[in-house]
Amino acid sequence: MMDRAPVLRIQRLTKRFGKNTVLKGVSLDIHEGEIFGVVGASGSGKTTLLRTLIGYLAPEEGDVRFRYDYFVKRIVQSDKPMYASIYKMPKLSRNIFGFASQEPSFYKKLTVRENLRYFGSLYNLPKRALDSNTDILLALMDLKRAQNTLAGDLSGGMERRLDIACALIHDPEILILDEPTSDLDPLLRDHIWSLVQKINKKGTTIILASHHLSEVETFCSRIAIIKDGRIVDVASPARLKTKYAESQEIRIQTYPGNYANISRSIKKPGSRVFDVQIKGSELLIYSDQPQIVLHDLLHTLNNMKEELIDIKVSRPGLDELFLRITGK
Repeated sequence: MMDRAPVLRIQRLTKRFGKNTVLKGVSLDIHEGEIFGVVGASGSGKTTLLRTLIGYLAPEEGDVRFRYDYFVKRIVQSDKPMYASIYKMPKLSRNIFGFASQEPSFYKKLTVRENLRYFGSLYNLPKRALDSNTDILLALMDLKRAQNTLAGDLSGGMERRLDIACALIHDPEILILDEPTSDLDPLLRDHIWSLVQKINKKGTTIILASHHLSEVETFCSRIAIIKDGRIVDVASPARLKTKYAESQEIRIQTYPGNYANISRSIKKPGSRVFDVQIKGSELLIYSDQPQIVLHDLLHTLNNMKEELIDIKVSRPGLDELFLRITGK
C-alpha cells in the first residue's frame, strides 16, 4: 500500500553533458512499496536519470529529496513529512539506495560469497548483519550452490542475480535496476522478474528502467514514459491504455479462414472498423465500438460459412502505445 506522502521526490532535474542536455526538468514522485518503471527508447535519458537520482551524477538544476522522517523514523518523530536533499546528505542517502547497472559491477576474481561480503563491508555492516544478509541473499537469489564459484565463471543469468544481490547486501529501502533483463533469454527474464516481485514483497521499493515494454506492463504499478529527456506521461499501465488507445483490438481465428473476404465485408462505408490486418493465422480488427463490430462480424461469419475457432477483444499492448505516445 502506498504511503500518503512520497518517499522520494524528484524535482525539475536537468542534467547536461557539455552542450547536450540529457534531462530536461524531470519531476516524479515515488511511493513506498511500488515497482516504478521508466520506459524510453535508447538515448532517451533513462540511465542518466537513474544515476542522477542516486547521487552518482550531480544535476545542473533541480533536486532529489527523500522522506527523512520515513527513513530515520526510529530517530525522528514527526507528524508531517520531512524531506532532505540526497546531495546534501550523501552518506545517509547512500544507505537508502541499492543500484544494479546494466553492466556487471562485481569482481570476477572473487567468489559469489566474497563479492557479497566485500560490497557489504563498504557499508560498514557489523559481522553478524553481514553474515545474515549474505546467507539470506544467497538463498533468495538462488545462488547458494554457486557461493564458492568465481564470479567470472557464472552464466549470464547468474551474473544478473549476483549484481542484484550485491545491490541489496546493505538492505536498502529503494532498489534501482537499470535494464535488469537485457540480453537474457525469455526463461531467464521470467526468473529475474520473479525475483523482483519477491524483493518487492519483502517491502523494498523498486525503480527500474527497461525496454521490454510488455514486461513492464505486467509488473509495474506505474510507468513513466521518457522521450528526449522529458517525462511525457506517468500513469498505471491500465490508465495509459485507456488514455492513449483510440481503438480496441479484436483478434479472431476462423476456418477455413478466408480473411481477405471477411475483411472486405466488414470494412464497409459507415462501419466502426478503423483498420483490418491479417497476421499469420489471425485476423486483427481495430474499432472504438467493438460491441457493434462484433455483432456485424458474427453475422458475416455465419453468412460466409466460416467456423469461429477463437476470439479475443483487448486494448493494444504497451508496445504499440509506446510507439504512439513517443511518435516513433
